[in-house]
Order: sequence, then C-alpha cells, then structure tokens
Amino acid sequence: MSAMMDRKQARERLEQVLAGLLDRYIPTDEEVPLRGRTFREWEDQADEFDQQITGAFLETLAHLDEAAVPDEMGCCPHCGSGQVRTIKASDQMEIQTKHGPVVLPRTFCRCRSCGRSFFPSESRLGSGDRGEVVTEGGRTGGT
Repeated sequence: MSAMMDRKQARERLEQVLAGLLDRYIPTDEEVPLRGRTFREWEDQADEFDQQITGAFLETLAHLDEAAVPDEMGCCPHCGSGQVRTIKASDQMEIQTKHGPVVLPRTFCRCRSCGRSFFPSESRLGSGDRGEVVTEGGRTGGT
C-alpha cells in the first residue's frame, strides 16, 4: 500500500477486504458449507473477521492522514539538536493493537550533530503517550 492515498482508493481497498472476508466466511456458492457448527466456533470466526477488517480500517486511516508522515522532524531526542534529516520518508512499522497487528507508515531520521537515529511518532498513531519518541539504534550502524 502506498504511503498516501485518496478517499476513493481507501474505500475501494476496504470494500475489497470486506468482499474477501465475506467470501471466506459466507461464500455465495450454496454448495460450500459454512465453517463451524457451534456458537463458540462462530464467535472465533467473528473475532478473526473483526481483527482483519478493523486492522485494514486502521491501516487505511493511517494512510489517509497527512500527519502520518510529519513534515517537520523536530529536535533529536538524544542531544536536542535541530539538525535532523530524513533518511527514509515512508518506512513502515507493525504495531500490535487490541484489534490485531496493524502496519503504519513511519519516518526514519538521523541527527547530523550526534549521528544517532530515531523515529518521530505522532500521538494520533499507535498507542504511545502524547509526544513520545520511539528511538531505535544508536550511532550509525548500531542497533
């Protein structure tokens, strides 16, 4: 999926996901038996359905949100310098939500002063605290 999409593309993607799920759980072919025979098995299917459609919905909203890829990188969380540059403008990260795994866009930055890298995070994406910065790695080449 591209980093940014318009609403028409987003709706088409979600319609495709929903159609695929309906084909999987309630096939149009009357000859194909429905899965499960007990209410518990139907609940398990509903949980799977929920995770898949809600995950696709969350991913799509993130790709529609212009704030998902910030224009300004801010200051380095390690040294406080404002000399920050973008290395990759649209990397992706997978986060675990209460609805299952979701892939979101993210931006990878490097500080020109101290050479350390970090991922600025938006408070509207993921489940972190407002203003939290996710840092990964240390100096260039380190993890």
